[in-house]
Amino acid sequence: MDPNLQYWQTNGQSFLSRLRLWFNILDPRYVLSSQAEIKEARILLEKEGNKQRNEKSSVHADTGAVISPVFRPQGFLPISGPLVVASLIPHKGIKPALFWQFLLQAYCAGFNHSNRNATATKDNTTSLKQSILMVGTVSYSTFAGALPQIILQRFRPFSAVIETICRSLLPIPLSACLAAFSVMVVRSEESDNGIQVFDSNGNAVGVSKEAGSKAIKETAISRAALFGTTAAAPSFLLALLKRAKFVQRNPMIIAPVRHVSTAIIFGLMIPVSFSLFPQFGKIKRENLEEEFRSLESNRELFYHRGL
Repeated sequence: MDPNLQYWQTNGQSFLSRLRLWFNILDPRYVLSSQAEIKEARILLEKEGNKQRNEKSSVHADTGAVISPVFRPQGFLPISGPLVVASLIPHKGIKPALFWQFLLQAYCAGFNHSNRNATATKDNTTSLKQSILMVGTVSYSTFAGALPQIILQRFRPFSAVIETICRSLLPIPLSACLAAFSVMVVRSEESDNGIQVFDSNGNAVGVSKEAGSKAIKETAISRAALFGTTAAAPSFLLALLKRAKFVQRNPMIIAPVRHVSTAIIFGLMIPVSFSLFPQFGKIKRENLEEEFRSLESNRELFYHRGL
């Protein structure tokens, strides 16, 4: 079993321990680590086991390959943060909304694919079917993410209520649903083909579609929590601030507050969302396929959830 998974098995079974680890791992400085530094950290992790911290490790736990700096967890905030802020601000037209949504959805699809459980794909290659699904996911999510702006452009003259709903309420469930949708489609091969499961000693005991479905579900929930909270918190904050007389006298302060609060909430929610479920998850034997129920010595099996 990969040393990263061994590390998470020992140190990442409680939410607080995972949260502490992710705060260390997500240091943006590590996104610039060279392949030599990453390989050196991996060697130390293999030698020292659970005593070695893995902040610099940017190696895929299934393939052993170094992840591209763009899609490493440490690069998630610096790259997607500005895209999230730009996608949630009110735009004057449809084209800017589509542009920023496309960049955000394309990056999220790439991140989900790069950090998936790769044991579901043969030789770590992306099939033509999965490539088409990714393109379709980005296209659909781009249009759906810009839907509030499209509605505003079409119906603004008719109702102020529609404008309020589109600016403050609709982006919240839409952001959460699109984030979960991206994970479920981009990583659908894990539930179709199954992923490796391990016993308590780290030995691979087979491939399970049920474990793949559980890994996708957990990651989709964590991503929905990340983007849904990021869209919701600034809207509620602005709703409260608009009642203050100071803000009513200085309405220009609303835009900077929206941008800054969105960036802060998103940055704080990333380690929280990554910590909601274990990286090395557990699944009961009776919840797996029939072939695993004969493993009398293993009441619980384990799987790599991905990110």
